[in-house]
Amino acid sequence: MIDKERKKTLRELEKKIGYGFKSLELLNQSLRHKSYVHENVDAGGQDNERLEFLGDAVLDLVIGHLIMDRYPDYPEGSLSRLRASVVNETGLAKIAGGLSLGEYLLLGKGEEMTRGRKKSSILSSSLEALLAAVYLDGGYKKAFKVISQLFSLPLEEAERESFYQDYKTKLQEFSQDTLQATPRYVLAKQFGPDHDRVFGVKVQIQGKVFGAGAGKSKKEAEQRAARRTLQKLSLSLKGRNG
Repeated sequence: MIDKERKKTLRELEKKIGYGFKSLELLNQSLRHKSYVHENVDAGGQDNERLEFLGDAVLDLVIGHLIMDRYPDYPEGSLSRLRASVVNETGLAKIAGGLSLGEYLLLGKGEEMTRGRKKSSILSSSLEALLAAVYLDGGYKKAFKVISQLFSLPLEEAERESFYQDYKTKLQEFSQDTLQATPRYVLAKQFGPDHDRVFGVKVQIQGKVFGAGAGKSKKEAEQRAARRTLQKLSLSLKGRNG
């Protein structure tokens, strides 16, 4: 049985994730670490490891679904890299931290003494268990909704990182293959107030400017410059071969 105080605590967590459980015990199990079960045998109840196993699969499926919808033209390798940049221990622990998930965990005394509520491994595993509990309690659509909300910002950040890396990497590979030279990014200008600064970057290859781009950060400006340079070099190569 879940006592009144624990129920109140679990209801708080439900509000944070935007889902109300039909089975509050399922939510409670997702937060029950094996160290607690080992030290409280008489209390009964399973630990969250089996839920963690299922949550890992549910999370992979939903994140895979989300990025396939967003990027219909991405090849399998790019989709896998993008998913891996979101679904990892560090990323999951960060999301768990945003929910203050550590405060809701049931831990044994040993884990309490060694700051288990702050451990990335425990936080990430518990988040997976929590998502499995949502899936079992409400089905795929409910799990999809909860995961979409929790992972919205991390997905955007991962997409931006992927965006920054793709064109610069492609330009470097293209430039080295066709010109036997490495692109150099030069900050050409910056203007606007500190809180709304715009950066202008030029791409030089063998001392010659091939493209330019502007953005709210140097990374973004470099990315745009790399994309335009790639387009210019590709057209030039096609013209020569055509």
